[in-house]
Amino acid sequence: MRLIFEITVTHIAGRGRQTLVAVFGVAVGVGFSIAMAALMQGGQDDFVEQLINTMPHVEITDEQRTARQQPAETVFHTTEIFGLRPREDRRGIINPTAARSWLEAWIPGRLAPDLKLQGVIRYSSREVGASVIGIEPVAERSVSPIIGDFVEGSFGALAAGGNNIVIGDTMAKRLGAGLNDTVAAVSSEGLTRNFKIVGLFHTGTTARDEGEAYVLLKNAQILSARTNAINEIRIKLANPDDAPVVARRIEAELGYRAEAWQEANESLLEALVIRNVIMYTVVAAIMLVAGFGIYNIISTITHEKARDIAIMKSLGFAEADMQRLFLLEGVAIGAGGSALGWLLGFSLVYALSLVRFELAATGQEMTRLPIAWSILHYAIASGFALSSAAFAGYLPARRAARLNPVDIIRGAT
Repeated sequence: MRLIFEITVTHIAGRGRQTLVAVFGVAVGVGFSIAMAALMQGGQDDFVEQLINTMPHVEITDEQRTARQQPAETVFHTTEIFGLRPREDRRGIINPTAARSWLEAWIPGRLAPDLKLQGVIRYSSREVGASVIGIEPVAERSVSPIIGDFVEGSFGALAAGGNNIVIGDTMAKRLGAGLNDTVAAVSSEGLTRNFKIVGLFHTGTTARDEGEAYVLLKNAQILSARTNAINEIRIKLANPDDAPVVARRIEAELGYRAEAWQEANESLLEALVIRNVIMYTVVAAIMLVAGFGIYNIISTITHEKARDIAIMKSLGFAEADMQRLFLLEGVAIGAGGSALGWLLGFSLVYALSLVRFELAATGQEMTRLPIAWSILHYAIASGFALSSAAFAGYLPARRAARLNPVDIIRGAT
């Protein structure tokens, strides 16, 4: 085997210029593949992290996935009901105190109840449709990132009590209202209550900044004429990946719809999977192109060394030795390109991590590109490179192993 290695080094070194071109081609492919994977994975991780931080991991509402079973259906198995119209039920989550106590007893995280109602926020002669959300400020701090999104006033002013309200800055602009102004909230039931603006928030999400208003839970209950009612419980878990399991248990026990964040964003997560498939397909294509250069070199060496092959086989080298020799040459070029590609990839990723930019539209401070540092990216890129190199070397190696030494020496080939 040592002799095979020595011959391999001699063949590769004998075509130094072409070998360097092939190694550089593999290195460029590996390096740019690593940089592309780091950038795309970093963007994906950053997106998922923001998704997890800005929404509850599990959301319980007073809805049900399927209609309740009717008494006739339990007695008669052949019963089929059409046109059933359930009566209007505005109670929200039944016995919310017991439900909340049960959840707090076993859920590995934090939760916050709220009452969400549709209404109108009115100021002077202007009005804006909004979701008025009644919250408990202390519990809300543990599940909502909106606490840190205030541009004027503070969330603490809402917790001080009284008829206070916090709204999005976009809603305030549409109303022409500002901090400390008094607005009127009108519920769908026609009830009206005046509130003082004690805070303006900006989340960057248009739907929230112009369509959400937060008040104390008791004020929302009065505004909707639903004493002691809640219609939503939002949960933040210590481990967001546990959300589907927790949601299934809650729905099985309470009967209300419990939606995990993965279910709520299923289409987005599927899009990320498709994007990863496309990314690694492009990586494979890059490595395949680099493999053509390796194939060209090994094929040329095989043609030029035909007489050497004949002499070696005459001396007792088996076909497997010939095949192993040229296959090893292809893998050696791929390995050299991979090693150089690792260095190039690390340099590119480090350079990308230093890029800084400012979002002028939102006035945010300087930030960096989201980059994911992972040894897996290096392993995958090298795996594609070595696989491509092995395949590129296998075809000429197989042809070399099948050469007849007698025909070569006689000049038949």
